[in-house]
Parts: sequence; structure tokens; C-alpha cells
Amino acid sequence: MDIKGAVLVPDGVTPAEAAVATDAVNTAYHAIHRRGEVKNPETTFLFGLGGLGFNALQIVLDIGARIIVCDINEDPLEDAAKLGVPRSDIVPIGKSPQDFVVESGLEGKIDTVLDFVGTHQTFEDAQHIVRRGGKLLCIGSLDTENTVHMKIGTRKRLSYIFSYGGQVKDLELVLQLIKKKSICPQVQEARLEDFPRILEALVEGKVKGRMALMHD
Repeated sequence: MDIKGAVLVPDGVTPAEAAVATDAVNTAYHAIHRRGEVKNPETTFLFGLGGLGFNALQIVLDIGARIIVCDINEDPLEDAAKLGVPRSDIVPIGKSPQDFVVESGLEGKIDTVLDFVGTHQTFEDAQHIVRRGGKLLCIGSLDTENTVHMKIGTRKRLSYIFSYGGQVKDLELVLQLIKKKSICPQVQEARLEDFPRILEALVEGKVKGRMALMHD
């Protein structure tokens, strides 16, 4: 282990929060701030409110950019509404993102698409809904191969940006945001001896956000 990777955990940040900050939060922060360079005046579209995507939502809200959210499950969309995302900026379950953008008057106004899913469908939709000269920020990779539409990408002059992990300086900033409650990671605590039960729950899709296994 390289000592240069050590970061002081601020007072007010729990061990569980610090644990998930190194991955689920730092990965989202690095992608949005360093790679995508999302700024306050932008309108963004977020695919996926899972373990990374829900943190990404809070990071974009902290920046002050407008964010449209899309997920296949109702619970995370309700959580997004509780954070202050207007109902008009939440894509209803089963609604085509492309249709939603057109019907909401957002055509040509999506500056950056944040794809925290990475399926054929989300990558396809992203290329269609982003504006000319816009950015596709690719983090999720549920489908390991997706199709870049050369004519769409060329004619719209799109930037395809891929991101992975984060940096130590990002983690330091992330921990400060957690301390200030600008980001509240979705993390549950359990004991190490609970691992078999937690693994089973994870396979069954019953774990919300992240799970931190604590030791005595």
C-alpha cells in the first residue's frame, strides 16, 4: 500500500461513509468534475440511480446544474424527488427517454448525458437525446459492448468520455462534501459475520445503495 493514497477522514464522517466514499462516491465525483467537467448552467440527463448514480445525482445538485433522472425502479425516483428534483424532471417508469425529452421541450438542450448504466438501450438513447456538441459521460458497463452511431456522433459533433475510479485529491474533496451533508451516501452497516446473509440479499436485489461490513 502506498502511503500517498492515505487520506484523513474528517470528524462527522462515519467509517461506513468513508468506506463507500473511496469508490461509489469518488468514482462519480471524478467522472462528473474531472472528466465531464459539468458546470452550473448545464442541463444534464442521468441514467441510473444505483450505488454510484444516486451519489452522482447529489454531486450534480451540489454543482447547481439541472438534472433529469431516469431509472427502471420507482423507489430511487422517489428518493430523487425527496432531494428536490422536480417531478417534471423525473422520467416516469416505462416512458421512453427520447419521447420524454421531446415532450418536455428539452430537445437540443441536454448538454451532458451521465450514463451510470451502460446498456445497449441507455447508450442508444443517450446519443439521440444529447444536443449538438454535447457530451456522453460513460461510467456504467452492464453491456460490455455498445454501438457508437458514427453518423449521429459525427453530425452532432459529440464527445464520448469514459471514466473510471478517482484520485486522492478527489477523495479529500468528497469527504468534505460528506461532512457538510452535501452528499449523503446510501450505505447500510452490518457485521462481518453477516456476510453470507448480505451476499444472498445482494443476489436477490434487496440491498439498497451500498453495504459496509464492520468489524469490532
